[in-house]
Amino acid sequence: MNMTNFSLLKMLPRLALMMVAVVLSLGAQAQNVIESVSGTLQGGAEVIRIELSQPLSGTPTGFSIQSPARIALDFPGYSNGMGRSVVEINQGNLRSVNVAQAGDRSRVVLNLKVATTYKTQQQGKTLLVFLDPVVMAAPAAPVFAENRNRDVLPLKDLDFRRGADNTGRIVVALANNQVGVDIRQQGQTLVVEFMKSSLPEGLRRRLDVSDFGTPVQTVTTFQAGDRVRMVIEPKGAWEHSAYQSDTQFVVEVRPQKVDAKKLTQGPNFSGEKLSLNFQNIEVRSLLQVIADFTNFNIITSDSVTGSVTLRLKDVPWDQAFQIIMDAKSLGMKKTGNVLLIAPKDELDAKTKKDLEAAAAIENLEPLRTQTFQLNYAKAADVATQITAVASGGASGGGSSSSTAARSMLSARGSATAATRTNQLFVTDIPSKLEEVRQLIAKLDIAVRQVLIEARMVEASDTFGQSLGIRLGAADLRAQNGGTGGYQIGGGNNSIAFGTNYGNAVATTGAGGKVDTSSQFVNLPAIGQNGFSPASLAVSIFSATANRFLNLELSALEADGKGKIVSSPRVVTADQTKALIEQGTELPYQVATSSGATSIAFQKANLKLEVTPQITPEGGIVLDVDVTNDSLGVLTSAGYAINTKHIKTQVLVENGGTVVIGGIFTLNENDSVTQVPVLGDIPYLGNLFKTKSKASTKNEMLVFITPKMISERATVR
Repeated sequence: MNMTNFSLLKMLPRLALMMVAVVLSLGAQAQNVIESVSGTLQGGAEVIRIELSQPLSGTPTGFSIQSPARIALDFPGYSNGMGRSVVEINQGNLRSVNVAQAGDRSRVVLNLKVATTYKTQQQGKTLLVFLDPVVMAAPAAPVFAENRNRDVLPLKDLDFRRGADNTGRIVVALANNQVGVDIRQQGQTLVVEFMKSSLPEGLRRRLDVSDFGTPVQTVTTFQAGDRVRMVIEPKGAWEHSAYQSDTQFVVEVRPQKVDAKKLTQGPNFSGEKLSLNFQNIEVRSLLQVIADFTNFNIITSDSVTGSVTLRLKDVPWDQAFQIIMDAKSLGMKKTGNVLLIAPKDELDAKTKKDLEAAAAIENLEPLRTQTFQLNYAKAADVATQITAVASGGASGGGSSSSTAARSMLSARGSATAATRTNQLFVTDIPSKLEEVRQLIAKLDIAVRQVLIEARMVEASDTFGQSLGIRLGAADLRAQNGGTGGYQIGGGNNSIAFGTNYGNAVATTGAGGKVDTSSQFVNLPAIGQNGFSPASLAVSIFSATANRFLNLELSALEADGKGKIVSSPRVVTADQTKALIEQGTELPYQVATSSGATSIAFQKANLKLEVTPQITPEGGIVLDVDVTNDSLGVLTSAGYAINTKHIKTQVLVENGGTVVIGGIFTLNENDSVTQVPVLGDIPYLGNLFKTKSKASTKNEMLVFITPKMISERATVR
């Protein structure tokens, strides 16, 4: 026998002992099985009996779920020995029991009708689970009140009132106390239907009651077939109640009172609710319970250790998860549906290491050059944007680390713009090139255009009225050759009319030229608006033509109306300034520093300068500067310029018209010139006074109309 065989013979007893130990271990594990699950009633309480092959070493851990109502119990080291995974019971609150095996442990899930709490008790190889009794809610009535009317009757009134504690009360006056009412909650709204009812036209409306300070924002009432439907829209956390007293139906919506002792009112947690009750459970096992409940894959770091004791009831699972993480100073990194759980310091160190490795790879990664053809944006502008630094430093794809830290490109990247072909050449690592491509896809788009039309309307209304008189008398001598008038009547006195009031014909045989220039009242009418007054003269002579009375009446009435409309229009791109003007440049002399004179020009133009900005809602914000200058009067220094100017910012809807400004002026003048004392004589005093009246009205309005147009639109 050689040495090898001898060694094997010596090792046989040891191998035999090892095989026996393995068989005994497998046999022990094979005996830890769940043999049966059944449900019974003991003293009116529901009891679930779980028969095991070996007694438990401790109370199994478990958790409950509110919706769907479930209770889960974990049995580590036990397998399913029933031969089936589902046990139908349908007794009391228990529907069925599921037994699932995963690896070296099994889970028993109790499917309930209504969520409830439980207690466990161990009796040898049997585990008893006692379900706490629940009060089964009675089925909800289909309607608030049954309808007993045969005919369709109209509602009488509808009103909203604010009650105590910021309660909103909707009060409805019914036709009678037999009207059927159905009230239900649909999402965030409350719907009330009045059966066999009609709604008068005066009550078909939408009430905006947001200013009352209650949860109710709007109440909309309308006809729906043979019913009247009322939709109440509250906001925030609220609860409602309804009651009817004779023919008055009232719905109260009040704010929900927040109980600070409840953990389920966190506004940032919206997960499914669960209840947990553990004493000194390991954190790793507790995280596994959360993973089974949420169907997340959780990877726990080896450095996660320790135990925790907690009792949570009806808490969102994400809030419970956050409580566990905060209690043990753990951090989380989520990738898809996989959660990596580790201490915060460990995660921070790993993140820092990953960033340093990425930076090192970035400095070693080969560069590539990519060409971008731009259609709408200018290549030079885009190159400036992707290479510009946040603050200070030079723009461009420089090699300084400070520039790279604030630039979109890496430290080795660069960008060059070709103006002639409007192309952009970017050299950088592939990841940065992808970022540049995404940025260019957002920048290189067609800009919307806006047509802006301004109208300046000027209207003027002038009115003038004047009345005057000239009165004179003289002792005249006859002169030869008097002509130019004619005589009415004869005898000692007569009246003569003529075109030359100073050369009247004598009334007697003298036949000479007379002088009528002597006047003791000279108050003629005043011209109005550039027009001269009309006049009528009368001369009265004595029998010898040496006594002369001259009377001249003058009067004027002028009325004028004018209208000027100026309408500049221009098309421009969004957020781009546009300018259009038309007018005259007036020359004038200015003195130079050397004492000589030179010619300068001053504009008298109609100008529209505007910058539009299209809002996300479809409105247009306009920065408007409108000027309408015109040639004024001529002065010794040159022509004056009449100026009309408005500058403002306004928000206008697309295609809408708004008045952005206006000026109204009224100038009235009423004057009387008279001879003292004589002008105050009633009636006769009109021969010794001049009256004039003038009125001038000017009004200017500026309208603006923006409209978004297509790219091919032109100004007509």
